[in-house]
This record gives sequence, structure tokens and C-alpha cells, in this order.
Amino acid sequence: MHRQRRIWNRGQRLDGRRGAALLSVCVVLASAQGACTTLGAPGPVVREPTSLAATLPPPPSTWVQVFFTSPDDFTGDYRGGADTPIVASLEAARFTIEVACLEINLYSISRALIRAAERGVTVRVVVDSTFIQTRALSDLEQAGIPVLGDRREGLMHDKFVVVDGALVWTGSMNLTTSDTYRNNNNLLRIESVELAQAYQREFDEMFVDDMFGQESPRGWPAPRLEFGSSWAEVYFAPDDAPAERLLQVLESAQRSIRFMAFSLTSEEVAEVLIRQARLGVEVAGVMEESQVRSNANGKYDLLRASGIDVHLDGNSRNMHHKVILVDDELVITGSYNFSYNAENVNDENMLILHDRELARLYLEEFDRVWRQAQ
Repeated sequence: MHRQRRIWNRGQRLDGRRGAALLSVCVVLASAQGACTTLGAPGPVVREPTSLAATLPPPPSTWVQVFFTSPDDFTGDYRGGADTPIVASLEAARFTIEVACLEINLYSISRALIRAAERGVTVRVVVDSTFIQTRALSDLEQAGIPVLGDRREGLMHDKFVVVDGALVWTGSMNLTTSDTYRNNNNLLRIESVELAQAYQREFDEMFVDDMFGQESPRGWPAPRLEFGSSWAEVYFAPDDAPAERLLQVLESAQRSIRFMAFSLTSEEVAEVLIRQARLGVEVAGVMEESQVRSNANGKYDLLRASGIDVHLDGNSRNMHHKVILVDDELVITGSYNFSYNAENVNDENMLILHDRELARLYLEEFDRVWRQAQ
């Protein structure tokens, strides 16, 4: 396959004029209507979700918001979804925007990036070369925005955006119409200079040093970041070998493990889940049906045979989450599937976030996905 070094691309105009509803929730300093999930310290006050519009701009003195796509509410239009808050932050950018995403075809995103570049913001993009020939990226070419493809067989599977060296968007959602409006995904907005620096280093490793996958130098994970009583850790694959820490966290579970897995082929992860269930930990999960049916290395049958309460998802498209909840207080999420390729081949990122309010919101998403499961 021919791989391109750099291109500058054009964005695809979407047919839709309105978009799927986005579920987002606010935890601190929410408006009276309450609208997004925002966590901060001290003393979180919970508000239930209503409209997306009230989430912007985010309230001050907060560090994280979580957004969940809502494919059940999709009406065939492509506006008002999880891309809306990302676009708002791109429109507010003053200095720099770095995007590392497997695939980009959202017109809203490409137009926001172009407008930022026209304001003098430095915009740089990394994608997987498999998806480099899109109209969205062609629009960026016309605007002079540099885009780098990975030019290798493994995937540049990251999904993150860094704005002005202080704000990070990350999660399971590619910047595509399918992932934003048709698939189950989660998206985090985190305000932290320290976290942004970690993602910036990973971006520069790819964009500046042109090093991807197994070519990436082995490094050390960023230090744990403290946010009041909450904390966050970030790991990049294959650089930081996230599986070791992932298994430690699973082994530490005392009460419950719940997972939503697009792909789960890791023998080590399956073994820990089975072992923990036998020790009395409540283990339950939902896996993407198409992956279970098509991937002979998947662990669905093994988990079921071992008595794990695991089900196939009910989304006719994709249940694309890569989420594990531990003891209802810790969230594992990111681009990182629980697989050999995620650990050893692809460029990935995995976040571990310790916050009970955030975990509660992910648990609500788990319950929604669980109710639809087969």
C-alpha cells in the first residue's frame, strides 16, 4: 500500500442538517438546567443532564467533562452531536491545535480547523494512512494545514486533540459521522497543562520525529496528576506498555468490575476477569457483537463458559467503548482496545481516572448499554 508523508485536505460536507442528541452530564457548578458532566474540586454538586447547549462554555474551576454519544436518538441528521463541544473549543483556540485521530471525516471539525488556521492558530494533524484520502482532509490541504499519515501496517489508533497546550479531548470517538452519531462512544474534555504536555509529547513523537508504533522509544508514563481528591494517569502504547498497569488495577478490584469492550482478545485480561469473579468480585460486561462474530481470538465464549455475566451489544452499528469500571470509583478509557495489537503494535492512549462522580456517570452509560444488550 502506498503511504503518503504529508497531505493537506478538504472536508466533506455532510448531508444532515440536524444531529443526534448527545447525552452529556454536569457534576459541578452546573447551571440551573444542568447540562454537561463536569468534575472539579471541592464538593461536587450533581445535576442531571438536559441539553448540550448549556454545557458551553464549561464552568470555571473544573477539570473534566464527559460526553456520551446517543445513537438511539439519531434521526438521520448530522448536527448537535458530540462534535459540537469540540468545535466550540477549536473556535476558541488562540495559539495551537494538535489532532491525532485514526480517521476524520466530520465537516464540522474540518471547517473549525480551517477557521482556526485562518485566525493564525498553528494547526497540525496526524492520521492513519489508511484513511488519508478523505474529502475532509482534502479541505485541510486546500487551507495549507499539514497532515501526516503513519505510512505503516499498524494503526495510528489514537483519538485526541490538544488545544493551546492546556486542554485535552480524548476517548473512544473518532472524528467521523459514524462514531459521533451512530456508534456508542465516550468523550472526555480535560483541562490540565500537565496532561496536555503528556499528550503533546506523544503528538510530537509522531508529527515531528516521525516515529510510530514499535518505532516509538520506550519511555516512562507521565506522573499521576492530582485534582483535589481525584487523580488521573495516562499511558501510551506501545511506549508505556499499558497492560501491566491495567492488570494491576483489575487485580485490585474488591467489589465489582464492569466493562464495555469493542474488542477483547487479551488472554491476560480475560484470565484476571475470570480469577476475580471466582474470588467473589462481581464481573459483568458487554462486548461488540460484530467483533465477537468475526474475531476468532475474542474472549466472549471463554468468559461466558467461565460464568462471567457478559452479553453482546444491542446497537445495530457499533458499541465502540473501551471502558472498564472498577469498584464504582475508577474509570479506564481511551482508544486502547483490550488486545495484543493495542498493546504492542498500534499507537494508542489509555487513561485511568479515579473519581466516584465520574465513575457514576460511566456506570449510567454502562446501564444503558447493558439494557440494550442481548
